[in-house]
Amino acid sequence: RKQYCRQKEKIMEVERIIAEHLGVDIERVTDDAHLMNDLGADSLDVVELVIEFETQFDIDIADEDAEGLVTVGAIKEYIKDYA
Repeated sequence: RKQYCRQKEKIMEVERIIAEHLGVDIERVTDDAHLMNDLGADSLDVVELVIEFETQFDIDIADEDAEGLVTVGAIKEYIKDYA
């Protein structure tokens, strides 16, 4: 139960970070939302978000992994698996 709550908090934090960084309403930050196509991120935003996730969740995201983190859902799964 406690583990589930921690995971839920991480997921909510991912959504908050993305919404805040990109200046979009949190309601638009859905699992299938594409950072660039749907939320208006550019390549610099994506790099900055990766750095922010690394800092916030105390993880290292390899460049190869970062290239695959293009949707909110993919980011959430990565954070759940590695943070």
